Amino acid sequence: MDSDSKHIITALQRLAMFWRANQWLVAKDFALNPTQCEVLSRVAAKPERAIVLADALGISQASLSDSIAALDRKGLVRRRRDPDDGRARLIEATRAGTSLAERMPDAPAAMQEAIAGLAEEDRVGLQRCLSLIIRSLQEAEAISVQRMCLTCRHFRPHVHADPARPHHCGFVDAAFGDGGLRLDCADHETATEEEAARNRVRLSTVG
Repeated sequence: MDSDSKHIITALQRLAMFWRANQWLVAKDFALNPTQCEVLSRVAAKPERAIVLADALGISQASLSDSIAALDRKGLVRRRRDPDDGRARLIEATRAGTSLAERMPDAPAAMQEAIAGLAEEDRVGLQRCLSLIIRSLQEAEAISVQRMCLTCRHFRPHVHADPARPHHCGFVDAAFGDGGLRLDCADHETATEEEAARNRVRLSTVG
């Protein structure tokens, strides 16, 4: 491993340690554990099937089942029939669950302030780099595929001449820049493997 890569990995490890510690503090304030907080936040944004939730959060079905059961007992989530498949069930937040999720911070205040303090070009560059790293890990099957631009059939990288907004989202029919790259989009529709691979190559080599 070269020196630059080692320094980057060390930095990511430090951030991960900070994030995990903060997750436990936040979860304790809401009488939940970090996994329960993640589940609640996700289904409050959009009801999902258990199998999708487990895959997205990188946890086992058994662990997810325990978390859902605990949230259900607290009256924060419920199961309902999936209108697209009568045999399946969706996990959705109750009114109380949605209210609680809205009170949960999106990220530690110190982290938000640190990112906000970056110059715009640094924030945009960081977002682009993180998207490429995550997609590489997905292709290596090290992590599950997320609802990100690089795996969405609506994403068209570098199709516009405007350097500030070179990409295009077919879902909203609008151009956007690297700062608009999404890592978790509710409107995501999975691209084919060929489309996703082509998008990653184009995003990483153009611009």
